[in-house]
Amino acid sequence: MTTDWGFPDFDDHEGVHLFTDPVSGLRAVIAIHSTKLGPAAGGVRFWHYADSDRAITDALRLSRGMSFKNAMAGLDLGGGKGVVLAANPGDTITTEQLEAFGRVVESLGGRYVTAEDVGMSEDRMKVIAGQTRYVSGLPVASGAAGGDPGPYTAHGVYLGVKAAAARGLGATDMKGVRVAVQGLGSVGGGLARLLAKDGAVLTLADVNEMRAESLAAELGATAVPAEAILIQDVDLFSPNALGAILTEQSIAELRAKVIAGGANNQLATRADGLRVHERGILYAPDYVINAGGIINVGLEYLGHGDEAEVMARIAKIPARLNQVWDESDRNGLPAADVADQIAKGLIGR
Repeated sequence: MTTDWGFPDFDDHEGVHLFTDPVSGLRAVIAIHSTKLGPAAGGVRFWHYADSDRAITDALRLSRGMSFKNAMAGLDLGGGKGVVLAANPGDTITTEQLEAFGRVVESLGGRYVTAEDVGMSEDRMKVIAGQTRYVSGLPVASGAAGGDPGPYTAHGVYLGVKAAAARGLGATDMKGVRVAVQGLGSVGGGLARLLAKDGAVLTLADVNEMRAESLAAELGATAVPAEAILIQDVDLFSPNALGAILTEQSIAELRAKVIAGGANNQLATRADGLRVHERGILYAPDYVINAGGIINVGLEYLGHGDEAEVMARIAKIPARLNQVWDESDRNGLPAADVADQIAKGLIGR
């Protein structure tokens, strides 16, 4: 019998650690889902949550996704995630909080390896690295594995989007394919630039409207308000912001035939994977398509190969997506469920 401890997203996690540091004001969660394949690797994000339960839930879901992502990417790493709670929306994490977080990572003795995520940066990871050995995604020499994971995630998502367009739309290239990109940070912005070079017709949205308008002007795209991006008349919807945006309501309103993007935990619930499937929308499971960043920082931490090896492994993302879609076609199950089954097998669950 599994106990969920009052959190439905608890999935036999090996550990959920809650930390406070009164001096710096640090409030943090580190969730370790699995160390079956190696140390639990996953980024740390700095974010404001309405309450602490939501922060814990986010860490639970994200760490589980990291277990599956690392397994599907063929990395000798388990899955974990760090969440540092911001007191107010728009806050910036302080040096003292970064140092305190580094100390709590060190206290876990290598069971969790941290890296950059939302609200963090290479410079902030360097501060954390001053307090712990168990960190990746640090600045590296040219040609080496490691550094900012964002561009590598964007490249992998780009390859996955092209594979999804070929599979779901019969597109031989991206010229003229109508794509709605939600979220224009390192991943979504990088993806939009790559798709623009291919001649895709882009509709862009970000919670920072100025960012969306600026990038749209640069790429010859159209900018729309963030709340309108899901209902655009497009061929492919690419979510690249925060998760849980595919809900019963939003899925019913989608006009796209394909969903492929870099956001983590895009499905609000497991039932939403079935809803997408029943609508006949091709779905690229998020932890398969967005693995480029963890491949980069994971190989850096493990000391396996250089940037050429990173890119070679990222190039395998389309094949993994097609493996999932082929199995989904064979057994009639949603792509999200198929990916989960494959990943669970890889981590012995």
